[in-house]
Amino acid sequence: MHFGIPEFLFFLLIAIYCITLPKILSRAGQNTWMSYVPVLQFIPLTKAIGRPWYWVLLLLIPGVNFLMMVIVNVELGIAFNYRSTKEQWMFGALPWYRLCVLAFQQKETAYVGARSWEGKKKSFGREWGEAILFAIVAATVIRSFFLEAFTIPTPSMEKSMLVGDYLFVSKFSYGTKLPQTPMSVPFVHNALPFDGLPNSYVEWFSLPYLRLPGIGDVERYDPVVFNFPNGDTILVDPYYAGHDYYGLLRNEAMYLAAPNATSWEMQYDAYSANPEKFDAMARNNFANKKVCLSCGLAERSRRGHAIGGVRYRPVDKKENYIKRCVGLPGETLAIEHRKVKINGQFIDDLDGMMHSTLIQLAPNVSIKKIQSKYTCNLDDIKSAQFEDTLKNSTSTIYEIPLTESQVQEMIASKEIIWHEVIDETQPNHAPGSMFPNSRNPKFAQWTVDNYGPVTIPAEGMTIVLNDDNFDMYQRVIRVYERHDLVRTGKDKFTLDGQMASSYTFEQNYYWMMGDNRNNSLDSRFWGFVPEDHIVGKAIFNFFSQSDPKYQGNKHIRWERMFRLVH
Repeated sequence: MHFGIPEFLFFLLIAIYCITLPKILSRAGQNTWMSYVPVLQFIPLTKAIGRPWYWVLLLLIPGVNFLMMVIVNVELGIAFNYRSTKEQWMFGALPWYRLCVLAFQQKETAYVGARSWEGKKKSFGREWGEAILFAIVAATVIRSFFLEAFTIPTPSMEKSMLVGDYLFVSKFSYGTKLPQTPMSVPFVHNALPFDGLPNSYVEWFSLPYLRLPGIGDVERYDPVVFNFPNGDTILVDPYYAGHDYYGLLRNEAMYLAAPNATSWEMQYDAYSANPEKFDAMARNNFANKKVCLSCGLAERSRRGHAIGGVRYRPVDKKENYIKRCVGLPGETLAIEHRKVKINGQFIDDLDGMMHSTLIQLAPNVSIKKIQSKYTCNLDDIKSAQFEDTLKNSTSTIYEIPLTESQVQEMIASKEIIWHEVIDETQPNHAPGSMFPNSRNPKFAQWTVDNYGPVTIPAEGMTIVLNDDNFDMYQRVIRVYERHDLVRTGKDKFTLDGQMASSYTFEQNYYWMMGDNRNNSLDSRFWGFVPEDHIVGKAIFNFFSQSDPKYQGNKHIRWERMFRLVH
């Protein structure tokens, strides 16, 4: 935990409580040894201000406790008849000073008890202020410990979850993860909706990772919400902030290597001549020049896409992603011709899983009808003209993500006359695009449909360190487990300054993939999800509204509301 001025003031307040509360509370008839003990002193304190016992629990909840301490300090001043607006502000904003004055300089000040509103009418402002304040406290407790609302922003989980679905995520399914940056604006995840995306949280004060016991563990096929692992660094831009910074950096470096190239092969060849040089140029563009030449408008303008620079985020303030857990800790995962293998055995596909499929429509069927009937995403529909030289005619072939059951329904209803599931078994990305994002030729042939094998780290699992393992696990060891791993030669490494030939993992990891398999940037592109990044399990769809960008219309989807997430 970083120790700065906020942390100093927090621990100073605890120390002042230990020094002042015994003297103050004794005047309130709370002569007890608990007044001297941190945390336990909250029990006689709440009694002195006439508040219920559960306030003690609220004073222990990270994030909520900062607000509750302000309230309790103000209430304590009121109990000793300091009830003017100025005095209440003093007790709330400067408790370090005001409690000492009450304990040592104002020894004769009598305890008059908590203010009673019985038979009195509160002012309009006070009544609404208290209602809003405690609504914020209650909602923050529910959001932090039990349920949090989450919306589906992209089509990577279709068909099971559509863009515009609003879900409740259960925090207690896998154990509630306590806030690590608790001082933040309520109900805002990581950025305020203003220019420059200012942080919604205070970076100065942080807590260590702690997860409460849950009612179960992550299981295969669970729809899991997690903090995006590669989201520790972002481009300060409303659109690109949620994207993979390291993937954007690779694209920028390759673009800079050959800005006029017409294929990624040409870009990669130019980039490979001096990768360190172009990586440095890309980082300079992002951090100093504050421009991304390979993003957005760069395709049409050499001036590039202006960004607000680069920013770093703590774990619990990384973007929230939702994917389906496919691989569990300790398992070996591979993909062969679209089929997932775990420990050498093929596993069943879920009914809602989609693969990109080429279709030719029957003469009386329109693509608009197909899009509407099967809720196809507009962004995912591609078309191309196909010339049939034998018939001397031209036909349109569409590429659409479809489930197996949808294809069979189209065949049965004679909506299509031909189809073929695309099998992306040939490399169509530059080396380094697929995890482990290495230029090692061993990984160069991996694709979204032919991938692996990859062994998923598990707590306590030991691996032998070699050049291939270094590529696969270096980010896990360096970033997620915070060790200094250095390659000193071929198959030679130092770990925290000491020669090392093996490594034992300190936590569990998971492999997450989208149901829309050919249109999902998931673990195949950025790797493992650490256990300390797991947020919760999507359990209930409480609202759903179509998005014009993706579905071409905007209306409430009543049939998707109030249903469990599978």
